[in-house]
Amino acid sequence: MSRPEILFPLFADLETLDGIGPKTARAFAALGVERPKDLLFLLPHSGVDRARRASVRDVVPPVTVTVEVTVGQHMAPHSKGRPYRILVADAALDFQLVFFHARGEYLQKLLPTGEKRLISGRVEAFDGIVQMVHPDHVLRLEEAGELPPFEPVYPLTAGITQKMVAKAVGSTLGRLPDLAEWIDSGQKALENWPDWADAIRSGHSPSSNADFAPTASARLRLAYDEFFAHQVTLSLARASQRRAKGRATVAAGALQQTVLAALPYAPTGAQSRAVAEIMADMALPVRMNRLLQGDVGSGKTLVAFLALLVAVEAGGQGVMMAPTEILARQHLTGLQDLAALAGVRLELLTGRDKGAERVRKLADLAAGRIQILVGTHAVFQKDVVFHDLRLSIIDEQHRFGVAQRMELGAKGQSVDVLVMTATPIPRSLALASYGDMDVSVLDEKPAGRKPIQTALVPTVRIDEVVEKLRRAVAEGRQAYWVCPLVEDSEVLDYASAQARFEQLRATLGEGVVAMVHGQMPAAEKDAAMAGFVAGRAKVLVATTVIEVGVNVPNASIMVIERAETFGLAQLHQLRGRVGRGSAHSTCLLLYQAPLSETGERRLKILRDTEDGFRIAEEDLAMRGAGDLIGTAQSGLPRFRVADMERQTALMAVAQSDARKLLHDDPDLTSVRGQAVRMLLWLLDQDRAIRLIAVG
Repeated sequence: MSRPEILFPLFADLETLDGIGPKTARAFAALGVERPKDLLFLLPHSGVDRARRASVRDVVPPVTVTVEVTVGQHMAPHSKGRPYRILVADAALDFQLVFFHARGEYLQKLLPTGEKRLISGRVEAFDGIVQMVHPDHVLRLEEAGELPPFEPVYPLTAGITQKMVAKAVGSTLGRLPDLAEWIDSGQKALENWPDWADAIRSGHSPSSNADFAPTASARLRLAYDEFFAHQVTLSLARASQRRAKGRATVAAGALQQTVLAALPYAPTGAQSRAVAEIMADMALPVRMNRLLQGDVGSGKTLVAFLALLVAVEAGGQGVMMAPTEILARQHLTGLQDLAALAGVRLELLTGRDKGAERVRKLADLAAGRIQILVGTHAVFQKDVVFHDLRLSIIDEQHRFGVAQRMELGAKGQSVDVLVMTATPIPRSLALASYGDMDVSVLDEKPAGRKPIQTALVPTVRIDEVVEKLRRAVAEGRQAYWVCPLVEDSEVLDYASAQARFEQLRATLGEGVVAMVHGQMPAAEKDAAMAGFVAGRAKVLVATTVIEVGVNVPNASIMVIERAETFGLAQLHQLRGRVGRGSAHSTCLLLYQAPLSETGERRLKILRDTEDGFRIAEEDLAMRGAGDLIGTAQSGLPRFRVADMERQTALMAVAQSDARKLLHDDPDLTSVRGQAVRMLLWLLDQDRAIRLIAVG
């Protein structure tokens, strides 16, 4: 599908615009401007009031002022390094223009004595003398119309000036095509939004500071365009995935009943709701693509297992993939008892399975004798063949961007997919990153979960903490001690895991303390973890390796050293490792005083709430979307006008609108559908365009 001809002028080379040569074009690239159309979305971030005044006497310096003056005497400096001064007079006041490092002949031409000029710049009072240093604008009276009463200020980069941007934008606005409306007419009327071209023009010609607010109607409309184009792309991805042949996997739920009847507790309402949503998806003849989002300790494992039983009861197989071997083994441990209750055969497959053992497992898998497989991404290898795979569960993969999910889907397997994440994601990010998926949320804690007491402790009191730990260990309790870095580093004064391990071992005794960190060989790591899980080691010194998923119910103390160096979400994940058993749990956040303002805000939020979704919203407000999930690998869109943090509601409307449009017009062939194609071209959603072409 090729680009529509009406858009050619906007996709031409930058050098076709006024005043842009090869060098300037290269400089513009640093602003993300490579084609004229990119300038349309490079909106000014603020403005300067250039309204004309009769005299400088009417304002209170320091302030920017625009005034007509008569040029008086030039006073060239007597020595190098002194300023060049020019006397000028407006209607009521004489003042000076001051220039540094300026050439006299240039200034004589710019401001000839005896002539009138319109000047605009910042005036300051210096020892009672009013002066304007380097005016921003000096214009002949007949050129005065070129200066807008309110001048937009654009983002700049090396080699680009405000004048260059203003000129290039002006030249691009002259190329605005007349495009059909892609926003639903009812919604546009309801919101009272301007047409696209008017919104672009108005975005570039603000009349006051109110026009820069995200709530200004031109900006809202352009933000909505971006969200809408993005959601149309995600909805197309979702539709193409659903077109891939799915299979109906239906079960009466007999296996689930057996397991639930044997459990000592009842599932939460949220767990039951999620299971029902997953079963309904699996029963449809299209592929499921669902995200199961739950806070630390909300019971995702049980939901996942009940979903796997649907696949087994229907005569098929299920697979659960974890990002690391430690987590895969833990899923195995967590699921073994449940599998035994259901009479289902469950096995583990990791990169460590070799030789005859691996051959045996693969044969059993291919014959359908293994009903549920747990493993690392090793389960994706060529020689791993299932007898009848119905459900694939991917755990803790917020490291899977939309693009990777599309690739997974492109394998053409008709397998239902459930992605689980323990990282609560604020609604706006969930819509942006997982808009192609259906979402189930676990927002209740299972019964019997005790609250975790969180306290902030300055590093100077570390000895008290160690003493408290010694008493707890003597009572048979277990604890985690998390350190920020592995080895002692000159630059960072973090206590390393190694040094802390040795110190705690000296205080608490040999064999009581174990250690795990990222640089250890896998076998040693697993042995240390196993010793802690079995209760042989009472204290586990660790780097953030243990962040996700480790489950030791007897561990009831979590010490996080230099807590102020961790992100909020990470601290919340780490804290969630305790509070899993019957004992009362504590989390101590050790910090180095004095704390920065944001450091303090972060630690206090954590102390005040255990609600992961509230913490995630705060984290987003403090750090911005890109940082929150690392934009590079997240596949998160970069919006130019829209603001994901502050315009969540707009994103939600865009999603429902996009889904409805594609439901009514899956190939975008209606009048509005054709207009939407224009929008996709304009906003570089080529992936969407390829999906329509394929469709």
